[in-house]
Parts: sequence; C-alpha cells; structure tokens
Amino acid sequence: MIQQRFQKAEYTAWIGIATNIALALTKGSIGLSAGSRVLIADAAHSFSEAAGAFASLGRLRAAKQRPDEGRPFRPGKTDTAASIIVATIILLLGIEVGISSGKAIYYGTEKPPAAYALIAIVISMIVKEAIFRYKYRVGRQLGREELITNAWAYRSDVYSSLAAIAGIGGALLGKYFGIGYLVYLDPVAGVIVSVMVLKMGYSMIMEVIHHSQEDVLRQEDAEELLKTVQRIKGVIAVDEINAREHGHYVIVDLKISVNPRISVMEGHEIAKIVKMTLMKRFIHVSDVFIHVNPYDPGYPYKNNVDSEQNDAPTVLH
Repeated sequence: MIQQRFQKAEYTAWIGIATNIALALTKGSIGLSAGSRVLIADAAHSFSEAAGAFASLGRLRAAKQRPDEGRPFRPGKTDTAASIIVATIILLLGIEVGISSGKAIYYGTEKPPAAYALIAIVISMIVKEAIFRYKYRVGRQLGREELITNAWAYRSDVYSSLAAIAGIGGALLGKYFGIGYLVYLDPVAGVIVSVMVLKMGYSMIMEVIHHSQEDVLRQEDAEELLKTVQRIKGVIAVDEINAREHGHYVIVDLKISVNPRISVMEGHEIAKIVKMTLMKRFIHVSDVFIHVNPYDPGYPYKNNVDSEQNDAPTVLH
C-alpha cells in the first residue's frame, strides 16, 4: 500500500516535469518565431518550474530510501552540485532575458509580436491550471506536502503567464488602434517575468544553503527524539538516530539494540512501538525507519526481571 502511494506520487511528479519541459520548449520556440520577449521569459520560468518539480521528485525518492547498513541517508555532494548548477542556469536565463527585454525598451521596438503568441500563452495557462489542480488533489489524497508545495508553484507560473498575456495583448492592441507606445508592453512584461525567474533561481540557491546546514539541525532536533526512544521498554540502547527534514515534516532513521535472547517477532514489536510512539508524540514526524540490532553481549544488560527468567524470550530488558 505504501509502495503504491509512493509510485503514484512519483508518477504525479513526472507529469509535472514533462509538462513544464514541453511548455518551456514550445513557448521558447514560438516566442522566437513570433518576436515576443515576454513569451521567451515565460518559457524560462516554465523551465525553472521543471527544475523545481525534479527537486520535488528527488525528495520523494529520498523519503522512501532506507539508510544502508552503517551509513544513514544524507544528501550527497553530487546532488548539491547538481542543484547549484541548475540554479545557476536559471539565474543566467533570467539575467539574459531581462537584459534582452531591457535593450528592446531602451533602443525601441517597431512591431508587436505575432498574434499566435497570444494563443500559445492562453493554452499554456489552461494546461498549467489543470496540472495545478491535479497535483494539489493527489498531494492532499496522499498526504505528500512536497506535492502540494510544488502544485502551488504552478500558480506562480500562471501569474507569469498573466503578465505575458498583458504584454502580448497590449502590444497587439497598440498596433490595432495605432497607439505606438503600447508596443513596449511586451518587453516591459518580459522584464517583469525575468525578475520572477531570478527569484526562482535565488530560492533554489537558498534551499541548497539550507540543506548544507542540515547536519547541525538534525543533531538539535534529534535530542528530544533520543530521550523518548530511550524511555521505551525493550530498547536497551539507541545506536544511531538521524532526523532529516522533508518539506514541513521530519523523517527519522533509527538503529536500536534489544535483548539478543528475544525472538525476531518480539524485536519487531518493540520497533513498532517505537515508531508509533514517535509519530504520535511528535506530529511533525511523518515516518520512522528502524533497524533492530542485538545488544552486544560483551556489555551488561539493563534488567528489570528476575535473573532466573533471563534465558526465557521476553520483550522486557
């Protein structure tokens, strides 16, 4: 059941990525042929949304990835470098589109974009609104905060398309009614959308910086979790605990030691109690992954039962 929920969430994320890439390529090519700078800027914005959707997919996969033996999950240097490269590309796109639109305003422009540019942006808005509603609904059904957050990003993309409609439509009206200065609305809207693209790139850079400090945050957040687990009957020691942020929620990775004389089923029951306790007490904990180890026999056990019963399987210490 859980695996099916993850598969549906991943499928939804891939739909967002594919849609944004298709929209970016379509609007970019039409913007070039129609001579619309704001449509090119909107294409860059769709590309930035595709990058955001891809990051959302990465967080989804990280959420279901159990830590390897002796090596808890942490964001790798490759992931961080890739995020920085993508964010840099987005910033460069925003700067380039902004400069191009600014030059058109400064040096003047003689004709508005072709009318089919307006048709393209209207279709793009309809598609993005449909994707927003779909991703938001699935996110609510699955309880995946990253899907809901990414869905709202489509609303931001719709706002950029509204600016594009105002720019292209105003320029076309200027030509129709013979009002020359309205032709400048297209590059002016291009500058506005380029600022939105720059904001998207800046947000991605700040997110990378935030996650680079995640180890310190994990140590602070893990203290109260550790104390709670240590008080649970059947847990002799907590070998390792890591709390990693996942959107607005936290996922906990645990390694606990139990009495080696108890059965596998009893060890599983202790792990189940630990998970239920953490998720019930800490509402921000969305999932707990637990690895159960036998306590090292070279050290004395905590014991709260009669010594005569030590050889009998029991969930007690």
